[in-house]
Amino acid sequence: MNYIIDAPATPSLPVIGSDRRFPIRRVFCIGRNYAEHAREMGATVDKSAPMFFCKPADAVVGDGADVPYPQATADLHHEVEMVVALGAGGRDLSPEQAAALVWGYGVGLDLTRRDLQAQAKAKGHPWDVAKGFDHSAPVSALRPAGAAAVDAQTVLRLSVNGELRQQGTLGEMVHDVPHILAALSTLFELKAGDLVFTGTPAGVAALQRGDRFHAELVDVAELHGRIV
Repeated sequence: MNYIIDAPATPSLPVIGSDRRFPIRRVFCIGRNYAEHAREMGATVDKSAPMFFCKPADAVVGDGADVPYPQATADLHHEVEMVVALGAGGRDLSPEQAAALVWGYGVGLDLTRRDLQAQAKAKGHPWDVAKGFDHSAPVSALRPAGAAAVDAQTVLRLSVNGELRQQGTLGEMVHDVPHILAALSTLFELKAGDLVFTGTPAGVAALQRGDRFHAELVDVAELHGRIV
């Protein structure tokens, strides 16, 4: 292909136990998928209507990388989440069909410019700039689904500077993975290479320059990094 400018690189993540990488197409996120987190944000959960938003694929940052403190905010928050990687796609899927799309699992941070989000909410404006900024999606290496034991008891947690900040189990999710993917497939055509952030437990709080974070989807994936 003869492009006018150099084509952007394809964002990708390493795969645990392999020298091959997982290419990223799109990044979807679900909001308010843990009831306690919704309450701490002053919101309620509508079980009949999952809330989705997106991040750009090039917002993904790999394990061990420094994460620049973003511009235009004084209140950067962490939200630890299980990340699901899709190996196939489809549209208008049943939960059973959607479950078959899962290729692997990781753990990530949905970094949020909370002050910008609050300002947007107060004005009734979209809050894309609070979620979809540069380096806003640190994600671990991915573990293939066939090598991952993931169930309702699997623990998701985040420590900052050695102090536990967030912890919950996947069983606390309002919408489980098959239902998240099925709902997404009624709004978008899902495809191989998509990542889906599946929601955060309570305990979100601010990050500062110099903070070191350690996120875990216990016995599945780990993510380390530093805010600079």
